[in-house]
Amino acid sequence: MDALLAFAAALITLRLSADLVRRYLVGRFPAHAAWAAALAAFALASGALAWGAAAGWSEPAFRVYYLGGALLSAALLGTGSLLLAGRRRVALVALVYVGLAVGVALATPLAGDLSGSEVPDAREVLDLWPARILAIVGNALGTLAVVLVAVASFRRRPLGNVLILAGVGVAALGSALGGLGVGALAPMLALAAVLLYAGFVAPTPGASPPRRAR
Repeated sequence: MDALLAFAAALITLRLSADLVRRYLVGRFPAHAAWAAALAAFALASGALAWGAAAGWSEPAFRVYYLGGALLSAALLGTGSLLLAGRRRVALVALVYVGLAVGVALATPLAGDLSGSEVPDAREVLDLWPARILAIVGNALGTLAVVLVAVASFRRRPLGNVLILAGVGVAALGSALGGLGVGALAPMLALAAVLLYAGFVAPTPGASPPRRAR
């Protein structure tokens, strides 16, 4: 059952990510590209949860889970928020960060027991430097960017910002409850992705609808 829940979460988040890709291709709105990548990171983490629950945790499964869930998701959400606020130069910083995160996730030595179906505790598997420090910095800065942009633009996009903040809160709660297992974490990731997607595509009051490409 845990594997099925995680697999369903991966399918939901991947579908939402694909829709944001479609919206980006139509409107060329940079924030949509970053948000699509963020939801793809959620899908990656959910897929790794399904992998670990079905076949038992292993080094490759944990590396994929940590990359998508701990290193990329919050940082890419923050990138999307900053692009929404017109900070175009953050795209280059984000690309450098993604490359660094992938390298750290693939190359950092792992320790501890990775067998069984319980979600491994990163504190028992990874040294503080560099993987956990990078995750802390990426999550902190990404979440801060989301919150600051949401607060600054709240009057312009009240519904969208409420949904985005709710999605970030659910994702943070899911991470905090990760010790309860895949059965608790996977639905939280799916719910967070749905809330975030709804916030990303919520209309701005008074704004004209985006034109479709011909």
